[in-house]
Amino acid sequence: MKLKDKLIQAYKDGATRGLSFEAEREKYIQQLEEMGFPTIKDEEWKYTNLLPILKNDYQLSESLSEVTAQSLEEYILTDTDTHLVVFVNGQYSEELSSVDDEHACICSLAEAEVKKPEILKKYWGSCLPENPDSLVALNSALSNNGTFIYVPNNKLVEKPIQIVYITNDVSADLFLQTRNLIVVEENAQVQITERHQNFDGKEVFTNALTEINAAANSIVDFYKIQNDKRSCSLIDNTWVNQEKTSNCTVDTFSFGGKFIRNNLSFLLNGEYAESNMRGITLIGQNQLVDHHTLVDHAVPNCQSNELYKGIFDDNAKGVFNGKVMVRPDSQKTNAFQSNNNLLLTDSASIDTKPQLEIYADDVACSHGCTIGQLDDEALFYLRSRGIPFKEAQALLMYAFANDVLSNVKIPELKEKLNRIIAEKLGVELNIEV
Repeated sequence: MKLKDKLIQAYKDGATRGLSFEAEREKYIQQLEEMGFPTIKDEEWKYTNLLPILKNDYQLSESLSEVTAQSLEEYILTDTDTHLVVFVNGQYSEELSSVDDEHACICSLAEAEVKKPEILKKYWGSCLPENPDSLVALNSALSNNGTFIYVPNNKLVEKPIQIVYITNDVSADLFLQTRNLIVVEENAQVQITERHQNFDGKEVFTNALTEINAAANSIVDFYKIQNDKRSCSLIDNTWVNQEKTSNCTVDTFSFGGKFIRNNLSFLLNGEYAESNMRGITLIGQNQLVDHHTLVDHAVPNCQSNELYKGIFDDNAKGVFNGKVMVRPDSQKTNAFQSNNNLLLTDSASIDTKPQLEIYADDVACSHGCTIGQLDDEALFYLRSRGIPFKEAQALLMYAFANDVLSNVKIPELKEKLNRIIAEKLGVELNIEV
């Protein structure tokens, strides 16, 4: 049975039971049935072929496996006091999770149906367009649990929230639909990290969806750490709705995995809202990372900042497709978009397409991209000062990525990202952060 047919049959067999929204789910499964999976004939997937990932005979669920707290330590912040939300094989692990509700409601989506049913009903699917693409529709039809974060008016969540999706001891290749719903009300503030991590060698394909609702004067910082095994593929859809004077940041750090596609969509729906999108990609042999972004300036007096840095080694492939939309009457818009890339070998490649679509005349917008190699003169200078070749290369690459790293607000996370980068570069940087 083809994967599409298998998924549709799973829906008919009741695989979505556990969460409500059955009327909405019926609509979404019909959209999947009509559209099917995207192919390279679709403009938005022109440079990224999903077909090899879809050929596996995936199972769609797996039982909860035993994972120890000690085995998590490598992948989470341990020296910072945090809230921790852990899912194992798509199921919420109460044993591994550690949260409190003093300033927010942090729980699974299944628990939210009991704790905050009115909030869940109001915001589930609210960030999505009427006719989303087939992968968003698939998640909306088949996801039956995930992470729920609700921060009430005027509340500051002092501790960062860590969301970790673990796969472990699975009996066959696994296809998961993970989902996050984040609602941050007026004058509230929260920091969140997210990671998907496979503990064994089976092929794991995750189709993730996150909705972020940022109300007036709220601040949301969301950090995605992607450093999974080469047996793993991830499609990460993030939809953000911002109201007036809100500030929302999504930073994506892509270091590992076989196939990663990040779809990030911002709707600036209130004046004086600010959006920040940043990313670092550092990949090598047979890896692919695709960043697709959309910033929709629907009202005047808003600002968006977009900066993505890519370093590609061996035969790695990168894709960047960023679009800024400025609608009619959205005057006084400031929108800046930049994609800079280093190709370390002749076989590495990047397809980049920065775009501006502007229907207002009183705006300040720019976009651009660069593709190049390490500066030979700078490399020669460092080597002339006694720095070995490999370390000199690493220093230049670190400097190249640092303007993204420097914006990370959680000190331990910044340290962990530095260690990952040093490991990927094969050197010890020992740089103070």
